[in-house]
Amino acid sequence: MLSYPTIDPILIALGPVKIHWYGIMYLIGFAAVWFLGQRRAAQPWSVIKPESIEDLVTYGALGVIVGGRLGYILFYNFSAFIDNPFILFKIWQGGMSFHGGLLGVFIAMWFFAKKQNCTMLQLTDIIAPLAPIGLGAGRIGNFINSELWGRPTDVPWAMVFPNGGEFARHPSQLYEAFLEGLVLFAILWIYTSKPRPTMAATGLAVLLYGCFRFFIEFFRMPDAHLGYLALDWVTMGQILSTPMIIIGALMVYFAYHKTEKS
Repeated sequence: MLSYPTIDPILIALGPVKIHWYGIMYLIGFAAVWFLGQRRAAQPWSVIKPESIEDLVTYGALGVIVGGRLGYILFYNFSAFIDNPFILFKIWQGGMSFHGGLLGVFIAMWFFAKKQNCTMLQLTDIIAPLAPIGLGAGRIGNFINSELWGRPTDVPWAMVFPNGGEFARHPSQLYEAFLEGLVLFAILWIYTSKPRPTMAATGLAVLLYGCFRFFIEFFRMPDAHLGYLALDWVTMGQILSTPMIIIGALMVYFAYHKTEKS
């Protein structure tokens, strides 16, 4: 068993002002999209110019934050929302959903595409290989916060989390940081290093994330107030990831099928 490296979730505290590691991880993700997006936008096949990336990041950030919060409330904590609708605005109490954030980004890119005279999918194809850095950073933030830990296990790398009781658990946040962050980034960055059919990069990102998340849910503890939703192993994360796998696979198929017919 490994010792959990206790890290103060608050990086800097200046009187009432507190800067959390989790917030820094969001900034890392947005900065990565801005920096690497500049490089991708400079490619001959890009539908937008490098100077438009700053606005793209702004739209994307709003989509992530608003969509992530709404998704968490609707998918994971709707009963509490019914009892107290104002918890929607209490973002300092935590609660963000990737699946909600993804929907938020798609909506934000739809609006931004209208300004850029291109399609939403052309923009999401640019974002697709960049987003995993933020996903990986966010999971490291979860690890620092000692939240979203895994199921009890006796594997040699298990950890006892401060908020996870006495049991040694899978450090599932690190599994997600590796698969959803590093591996997904490497695959998509290499895949998009040359022109691909419109929608292919977006579809591959959706497909692979759905597969990785579905797999990791076998090691991650479900939310306590939800538990397992079916068969004593199906989680909300798996239910939300299943449509991603199907839709992502169809997007890749039709992206290439359309190209072959044209």
